[in-house]
Formats: sequence, structure tokens, C-alpha cells
Amino acid sequence: MIYEASAPSGAGDSLQLFLADVGKHKLLTAHEEVVLAKAIERGDGRAKRRMIESNLRLVVSIAKGYRGLGVPFLDLIQEGTLGLNRAVEKFDWRRGYKFSTYATWWIRQSVQRAVANHARTIRVPVHVVERQQKLSRAARRLEVELGREATKEELAEATGLPLQHVEEALSAASASVSLNQTVGADDEGELGDLFADREAADPFEEAEESLRRQNIRKALDALPERERRILELRFGFEGEPWTLEAIGHELDLTRERVRQLEGQALSRLAALRELAGLAA
Repeated sequence: MIYEASAPSGAGDSLQLFLADVGKHKLLTAHEEVVLAKAIERGDGRAKRRMIESNLRLVVSIAKGYRGLGVPFLDLIQEGTLGLNRAVEKFDWRRGYKFSTYATWWIRQSVQRAVANHARTIRVPVHVVERQQKLSRAARRLEVELGREATKEELAEATGLPLQHVEEALSAASASVSLNQTVGADDEGELGDLFADREAADPFEEAEESLRRQNIRKALDALPERERRILELRFGFEGEPWTLEAIGHELDLTRERVRQLEGQALSRLAALRELAGLAA
């Protein structure tokens, strides 16, 4: 059963009633999440409903960050609830991470898909969207490498697109709805990032990758500053992965020295992981 945020009559009244209802459900403790997850595995419908209802605040919080983009707020909540339902069905309590961390990815995927579908259908041709995806990735990479915003000419060279196509894509992005408009509860992304990428991972794989990266980031904090910086750049924590040469240029080191420091950093991480395993 999927909890529905429907609006049969006045949307404003329905929204207020829904939000009031959401506030009645207590947040779950980590222990309660595990108990419910085990019951859900056994096919307990009431446990599934309680897990969903207790996490609707998370749906509302994420959906708020995507208002004003053409999709009614209640529709955003409904889409987010579908994502929450999927997260409840796929959650594996044995892996040890919090349900809210896992569910956030499924909810955001559903909400973003609704916004992207609306924007693509109403405003932006598909071929332009594909160019904007390519330009968005290149712009982020170049901003890190250059320390400033890239010019149109630099974007054209980096993507292999004719300058005219770059200008057309950027013009389309600024028309009626800007693809640079920040979205999300903490302005963590841009509208242009929401369009479906043919190379994007499955949402489940993306969630798993996000959790892995979170754990890696925690481990990186234990490294010396220079080694941490090398791994951040090497593995693309700030965008595209950097080459050894590019990192060497950035840190004024030779390619070989960067490779040595990378090896040292990875060895440290392996040792830390082994110690953590022994302490567990």
C-alpha cells in the first residue's frame, strides 16, 4: 500500500490537512527502523505503512526544495512518496546504515524525475538537453581546473561542440526557466542536472555509491592534508577525476611524486580500515 497525498478539492486546504497529518507520526529510532524492516521482509503491511508514515516529513522536506519549477507541491510530495515506498521495499537493514540516508536518494530521484519531465516536455528539446548535460559536466570540471567560470569558447573546445551549439544551449537554459536555477532543500543542485542522463547509474546503485563515498570522506579526514587533497581530486569528489599530471600542476609536484603520495594515502586508508575491523 502506498500512502497518498491527494488533493480532491481545494489544493491549499488539502495540503494543510496533509501536513497536519504528517506531523502526527513520530520519528523512528534506529532500533525501531530495524524492527519494522524485519517485519516488512515477512510481508507485514502495517509495518510498511508505519515506516512510510514516519518518514513523510523527509518527503515534504525534500519536495520543498523543488517548488516553483512548474510542478504543484502536492504532486511533488506524491512523487516523493512513491520514491519513499520504493526505498522501504528495497531497504536492507543488515547493511547498517540509517534508513533516512538511503531513502533520501529514492525520494530525490522521484521528485527530480517529475521536475525534469515537466521541464523537458514544456520547454527544452531533447537534443538541447543532451548538450546542456555535456556542457554542465564540462563547466564544473573547468571551473575546478581554471579557478573561474569557463568562457563559451573554452566550453566549446572542452566538449567538442561548435560554438554556435554552445550558445544555443546556453540561451535555451536561460530562457523562461534557467537550468542554472538551484534546486533542493539546501540548493545542492541545479535544474540542468535533473535531466535524465543515459549514462547515469540505477538509483539503487547511485544510493550505494553515495553511501560508499560518505564513508570514504569520513576516512579521508584522518589523512594528512596533502594526501587527502590528492585522493579527493584523483577520485573526482569535486567533479571529474583528475589525472596525475593535472594534480601535480595544481600542487606543484611531479607526476611521480603525486603517484607516490596517492599510494601512501591508499595504504593509510587500508590500514585504518583494518584497525576498524579489529576494533569492531
